[in-house]
Order: sequence, then C-alpha cells, then structure tokens
Amino acid sequence: MFICNIKINNSFIKKIGITSIGVIIAIVFIIVGFRFYKAASRVTVKDEFDNSKLEITSNNYTDILKDSHENIDKYVGKKIKFSGFVYRLYDFNDNQFVLAREMIISSDNHAVVVGFLSECANSNNFKDGAWVEAEGVIEKGNYHGDIPVIKVENIRETSVPKDEYVYPPDDSYVKSEI
Repeated sequence: MFICNIKINNSFIKKIGITSIGVIIAIVFIIVGFRFYKAASRVTVKDEFDNSKLEITSNNYTDILKDSHENIDKYVGKKIKFSGFVYRLYDFNDNQFVLAREMIISSDNHAVVVGFLSECANSNNFKDGAWVEAEGVIEKGNYHGDIPVIKVENIRETSVPKDEYVYPPDDSYVKSEI
C-alpha cells in the first residue's frame, strides 16, 4: 500500500491562485493583441482611397461593399477594379448584372451571393456564372432604393480565383471617414 501525504498551506494556494490569474491575463493580452494585429493587416477602406483606383480583393470585399452602400456619395466617381462572377436576377435590364462573390455566413459553409450591381453595354457576352474582371466607375443608381452601381468600362473573362469566397466584415471592420 502506498500512501502520499501532501501538506497544503495557505501560501501554496495563494501562489497557485496568483499564477493562474497571471496566466489568464497573459492569454487575454495575447488574444487582444492578435485581433489588433489581424485588424491592422487587413486593407482598410481609407487606405484604398489613397490610390487612384479602388482595388477590391477577397480580404476587403465585404468592407468596401458595406461601406459603399452606407456612404454612397463618397464613392461616386471613384474608379474600381475587381473580379467576381456574373449573376443576374429576373428583373434586371439586358445590360445589368451583379459582379458577385459568395459570402460564407456560417461555420457549415452556407453562403449567400453578394456584390455590386454593374451595367455594361456588352454584358450579354458573358453567361451567368462566368468569372470576369471588371474596371469601371461607381455611380449612384436605383434598384429598390439608392445603391452604388458600377458603370463598367473594361471587362474580360478570367479564371476562378484561389480565394473565391468572401467573409462578412468582422469586429475589425472600421468605418472610414473620408
């Protein structure tokens, strides 16, 4: 038979408690620091406006999409370049389509289609679902209310990008004041 006696005194319990609290605080600082690092590494809408052409990527797609719908007037006249797939609804004009991406909305990969309404004279040359890269100018349009509309100046078919899906703006989304 083996018997082990452990003598626990108040100072030992206090040391364990203080060490545990210290570890928890360190973990919280690491998590907060990582979130700030992640937020700083994302391209913000404000940074994009410093360039002559607004380049939309998978990383900043939903930030710019959300901000452009909330603040249409500050985007009007801006040049834009991005890729997506052609998506049409039954009530669009012949020259209209959404330059779209699928936004993952849940952990089990459910997605919704999001994008910019676009107008292009030769839009009939592109089938629904075709991936294209487009350049154009943002104008204020009307589709069940005021929305940003891309007047496409250049468009070409492209291949499906490696990062074809986008994600909702997270806590690092910072509404810019331009």
